[in-house]
Amino acid sequence: MSETPPKPRWRRWLREITVTAAFALVLLAARSSLADHYVVPSGSMLPTVEIGDRIFVNKTAYRLRVPFTHYSITEFAGPERDDVIVLDDPEEDGKTLLKRVIAVPGDRVAVHAGHVDINGAQVRVEHRSDGDHELLGDADHLVDLSRGGGPDVEETLIPDDKYLVMGDNRGDSRDGRYFGLVDRSAILGHALRVYWRGGLAWKPL
Repeated sequence: MSETPPKPRWRRWLREITVTAAFALVLLAARSSLADHYVVPSGSMLPTVEIGDRIFVNKTAYRLRVPFTHYSITEFAGPERDDVIVLDDPEEDGKTLLKRVIAVPGDRVAVHAGHVDINGAQVRVEHRSDGDHELLGDADHLVDLSRGGGPDVEETLIPDDKYLVMGDNRGDSRDGRYFGLVDRSAILGHALRVYWRGGLAWKPL
């Protein structure tokens, strides 16, 4: 009985390269449209998020996109107040930002000395032992007013598909008070947790 001749080496290499390329493509597609991570480059979200933190981002929170594009397959409910989001920088191509949603479509919002008024009521800031907590959504988050509050925003009605985003480090954040309201289409995903901070972490945002 004759033995089956071994497959040529180049065929084995081709198979290995094909499998590796297919795996890489699937991984990249998943990162493009499903989930990704974000490394924080600045202190604009201090004290909530620190420089160098690695953030897990859910890219399907608000819409499902065609991989490697900005085209939506389907849209879900938009961001809510207090969501921390990753978005395209409105002023620098290829750059992304991490900010908190302060006001959503239909809100009348104003900002004075870093404090937010929504629909005629000031959002409460409580002084606690660990810092200032802003009660913007169902939960609260820390804000840093030690460098002042940054620029003011006169009362503005947020139109459909627009959002006001700001950093938690109110006196040191380039955000919607500088570059204006952001389009929903510029929002890439919902930042959920810090998963690395000098070591493994699992801190909700």
